[in-house]
Parts: sequence; C-alpha cells; structure tokens
Amino acid sequence: MRETREELEELQTLLDASLSRSTAHLRSIINTESTVTAEQLTQIVTGMCTLALSTVTAKGEPRISGVDGHFLHGKWHFGTARGAAKARHLAARPAASAAHMRGEDLGVFTHGTVEILNPRDGEPAADWPDLLAYFKSFYGEDFFDWDNDVVYYRLHPHWMTVYAAGLDAAPVAG
Repeated sequence: MRETREELEELQTLLDASLSRSTAHLRSIINTESTVTAEQLTQIVTGMCTLALSTVTAKGEPRISGVDGHFLHGKWHFGTARGAAKARHLAARPAASAAHMRGEDLGVFTHGTVEILNPRDGEPAADWPDLLAYFKSFYGEDFFDWDNDVVYYRLHPHWMTVYAAGLDAAPVAG
C-alpha cells in the first residue's frame, strides 16, 4: 500500500459520495455488504490490473481499449504508446472512464479526467521521477524507451465505485 492517510481519506470520501449520488438501481447492487473501504481497495488492486479504458473520438464516438492499470496513491495510472489513438483522444479530450473487473467478484468503475505525467514537450508531473522508478521496477529498465515511446497518465476520478462481493481485503494479483 503506497497511500498516505490523507490519500485514503480522500479516496473514502470519493467512494462514499459516488455511491450516495448513484441511481437507486446501482445502489441496489452495490451497497455496504457488496463493497469495500478505500483501505481494503488499495490492498486488493495491487500490481498491474488490466483496465478497460474508454475515450472519446473527435466525432464524439466512444472507444474502448485495454491498458495496464496501476492503482497508486488512490488513483489509476496507465500508459500507452505516444502514437496510439487513445493518446490522441486523451490529448484533445481528457475525459475518460475505466473499469477493472475480475469475473463476478470485483468491479472497480471510475470516471474522471486524465493528467499527462510525462509530456513530450513540457514539464513532467512533480512525482514523475518516483512513478517512473516504480514503472521501471515493474516492467524493467529497458522495456521501453521511457522518454520517447510511452506516455503515462493519472486518472483523477470524480466518480468511483466498487463492487466486491465475497472478497476480503487480502491482496489479489491483478
């Protein structure tokens, strides 16, 4: 778990607020018996978790693709090739949705806006050196040309909810 107490409190506030303003239908599925706390979530979604990422084209059409998601400091982080269609979509329209699902046991659903962590022609995020060290330790120093091949994002959620029926807080591989 990499989250600070403040990050956990912020995540818990988001989870509570998101569920409280969800539809009655969603609340009939996701409730106190079928969800987890922020702290439990950070223990469950460790390592790399495959995300279904939704972006929007210039014509307003949705596009979905898979990315390696890493849940760090209470937010999803993911990368893609700098020339990928999703990179073009996110550069022009930073709204995104992501879902991580494991069968019928776990669903983490997130809507928000992305921040580019390592822009090609700009200042990287303040925590990019630490995040880059994490990604290199996960994928290997030479897996990419880290400066030119990949662009990384942080999804700042404005809505997130978790369905976790029957799961405990023990770490589960992504």
